[in-house]
Amino acid sequence: MDSIKGQSGIQMLLTAEHEAQQIFSSARNLKMSRLRQAKEEAEREAALYRAHLEAKHQNRISESSGNSGSNVERLEKETGIKIQGLKDVTSRISSDVVGMLMKYVMTVET
Repeated sequence: MDSIKGQSGIQMLLTAEHEAQQIFSSARNLKMSRLRQAKEEAEREAALYRAHLEAKHQNRISESSGNSGSNVERLEKETGIKIQGLKDVTSRISSDVVGMLMKYVMTVET
């Protein structure tokens, strides 16, 4: 009788070990499945974020390209105003400068 009880105890242990292996295997498979799912989700989010940043960058490029024409016009206008100011100053003082130069050229120190 003891041998039957011993055999049945061993059989119960083997059955319990087999069930434990199945539980661990199932848990490992579930864990791997969740990891794959998390990786795919992270890759998808990264791709969306990358696309968002690229679109933002393209918008900035197109905005700055569009503004370059208006910047050129503004700079040309400012440059024209400054040139005209220099011409006005030059015409006002040119006679004084010519007179001063003539004075120094004509004056001979002995």
